[in-house]
Amino acid sequence: MSSIRPWRDIERRKSRQIMVGAVPVGGDAPITVQTMTNTPTSDAAATIDQIRRCEDAGADLVRVSCPDVESTTALREIVRAAKVPLIADIHFHYKRALEAADAGAACLRINPGNIGSSERVAEVVRAAKANGCAIRIGVNAGSLERDLLEKYGEPCPEALVESALDHIKLLQDHDFHEYKVAVKASDVFLAVAAYQGLADAVDCPLHLGITEAGGLIGGTVKSALGIGNLLWAGIGDTLRVSLSAEPEEEVRVGFEILKSLGLRTRGVRVVSCPSCARQGFDVIRTVEALEKRLSHIKTPLSLSVLGCVVNGPGEARETDIGVTGGGNGKHMVYLSGVTDHHVQSEDMLDHIVALVEAKAAEMEAAASLEAQAAE
Repeated sequence: MSSIRPWRDIERRKSRQIMVGAVPVGGDAPITVQTMTNTPTSDAAATIDQIRRCEDAGADLVRVSCPDVESTTALREIVRAAKVPLIADIHFHYKRALEAADAGAACLRINPGNIGSSERVAEVVRAAKANGCAIRIGVNAGSLERDLLEKYGEPCPEALVESALDHIKLLQDHDFHEYKVAVKASDVFLAVAAYQGLADAVDCPLHLGITEAGGLIGGTVKSALGIGNLLWAGIGDTLRVSLSAEPEEEVRVGFEILKSLGLRTRGVRVVSCPSCARQGFDVIRTVEALEKRLSHIKTPLSLSVLGCVVNGPGEARETDIGVTGGGNGKHMVYLSGVTDHHVQSEDMLDHIVALVEAKAAEMEAAASLEAQAAE
């Protein structure tokens, strides 16, 4: 059956599916959003608190760094407290990988070539198999192997892909296939080209990211360009938006990228105008307040907030709930695309929040009844 809007269709690259804990990655599974904690992992309480905030923001997976034995010791407690599968970030010290696997990590982020000898790689693979761990190979333009830099002269797409294939072979030589791969760079062009090359070369799930992207605004823009470009081309099975910001912000940006492409829906999708002198209310401050007050909503629904009647009615007809600015502090409210009633400026914020909460509750109840009927 053909799509009624083929210009919106994205055909995802076909990849193998692996399991990260109870979360499927790849195949036809939803594209997962992950982030990484920045608290000392050895401080279990602080790390658990940060993971909880990321879970509330919608994170499917959370990565924690394990640089020392104190961290892998604390990991056991952290894993028990977390509601989502945890990925242990390991660099160089293969024993940390063994400890993290035994502590309950659902995935190990390593570069097999940095672990050491073939026997050490074999030990890590045995620990991963014994504990049901997946492995994420993390190639980064900033830490390419010396021989590849000498061969290519600089980090380039071919070098990143070759590094990834070398690491993959190390796992395959030990009959390990539960892996996903990333080829990250801070340069958007380099990262996108590397992922495109890798996507053609392998069938494993791909972890997307523009590494060291920057602060909240600059990093969001770079990540949206790079990750969005790849997702639009059907490439990518899981992603992390790397920001110099709190981890939960990475999760929110990740979902916004997926929502913009229609690949996942979670929470309220706000359609709002940039505002101008025609606005009937303060659009910018209203949207800021609504985004904060509606951040707890997980049910996917749409809300339009438009300052005047130029584009307002048209946009409002395309959303579940809409408000369009009018004169004398009196604004039109749309429900399911239909003009419904007016609201005064002083009541508008509380009124819209109440409408959204009620709509979300209604949709959740309907989904629950549908699920019960299907059983």
